[in-house]
Amino acid sequence: MWICALIAFLCLCLSSAYGQTLFIAYIGQERADLRPATANIEPLPQDLGLRGAELGIEDNNTTGRFTNQSFRLLGAVVKQDEDPARAFYFLRQEGVRHILVNLPAAKLLALADSPEAKDSLLYNVGAYDDRLRGKDCRANVLHTLPSHAMRADAIGQYLKKKRWEKWFLVPGPWPQDQLFAEALKRSAKRFGLKIVAAKPWTHTYDARRTAESEVAVFTQGVDYDVVLVADEADLFGAYFPYRTWLPRPVAGSHGLAATAWHPAHEQWGAVQLQNRFRKLAGRRMQPEDYAAWLAVRAIGEAATRTQSTDFTPIREYLLSDQLALPGFKGVPLSFRPWDGQLRQPILLASAYDIVAVAPIEGFLHPTNELDTLGYDARETECHLKR
Repeated sequence: MWICALIAFLCLCLSSAYGQTLFIAYIGQERADLRPATANIEPLPQDLGLRGAELGIEDNNTTGRFTNQSFRLLGAVVKQDEDPARAFYFLRQEGVRHILVNLPAAKLLALADSPEAKDSLLYNVGAYDDRLRGKDCRANVLHTLPSHAMRADAIGQYLKKKRWEKWFLVPGPWPQDQLFAEALKRSAKRFGLKIVAAKPWTHTYDARRTAESEVAVFTQGVDYDVVLVADEADLFGAYFPYRTWLPRPVAGSHGLAATAWHPAHEQWGAVQLQNRFRKLAGRRMQPEDYAAWLAVRAIGEAATRTQSTDFTPIREYLLSDQLALPGFKGVPLSFRPWDGQLRQPILLASAYDIVAVAPIEGFLHPTNELDTLGYDARETECHLKR
């Protein structure tokens, strides 16, 4: 059904195109909400990421009116049992070469490795996996969503500065929980911090009624400065603040959380982006929305600066040191040439407040302090020539 609607929409757009028109695509997939325990207050939006891309198109067209350029978005959010490769194949057959992908790592790699992906750029707006920026990096993939390692290093820097050096690590059972936990272990080693205990959360029931006793028993018998929770599925992490055996802070995916975007972020003009997104989508902007907005804005910035909608000059500009993308984070953003990751500050936030912004003052780098977050050039396992 969606493919017919997409065909009709694309034909309409192509027939009405004028001047320099650049088509940008978005591919996502509906997700099952796995969070009945703690997240029933705010259900998982199925348009996560797509609305950010739409806002980016609006912003690109605002500038485009002065440069005789227009931007069109082709969005496809397939059902859980559908193969997103079908949408990708169709978009490439129609000549769309800039495609935002909000899919798990394995599906993103399948698209990137397909014959249809040749001479195109995929923008990862939904997968935090470090392997996509490391051993499984691809020359035709750029990442506007930060990696697990970037988020973990933001937490590590802040806790190092606070001298909360003894960590009690609590990973969840899901694959993304394990990946984030591994990133936290790497960060602890990187900043000279100590994991005094690592204990997986294995409870499979809704612990809301028994959390006070369960979490206290779970965290008993260990001397620690902070509890690090790796709960990317948002199933149990909310149980831990104020319930640990020792009176200690909680950080990681809950408590003091490291994120690309947060509704409490208002510095550097961010409040106007928050307001415009809420007006468009009727909800708060999430990290995937911000990553999609960044991807579309990066393409628009490259088109404006090169005065072209052609693929090659846009690609070359995006990967050059000329890109200085405004991202409402106080510093210009650019892509790392060694792994295609967009450099960006990471917000450290509680539920209603921005506590700090990483890189934390004092963590220095010879060329760009944003490269203290995640894998630097000397550490990378990605050795592609882009």
